[in-house]
Amino acid sequence: MKFLDWYVKIALVSASIGASMELFMIKTGFYDKVTVLESEKRAWESSPEAQAIREALNPWRHRDSETGKDA
Repeated sequence: MKFLDWYVKIALVSASIGASMELFMIKTGFYDKVTVLESEKRAWESSPEAQAIREALNPWRHRDSETGKDA
């Protein structure tokens, strides 16, 4: 392979950049914040208010009810 050293350099640089990004996210508490935000989002999505909003914004709600009558 003619350019093997070039590919190895690119792989090492890419791996070091990825590792530094992961280290930065761990040190700043990024994953903890994301976990909290995701749990709050899931809790809200399962609330009755969110389900009512989802139903109201569903453009196919009339067709869904019609197909339910036919079945």
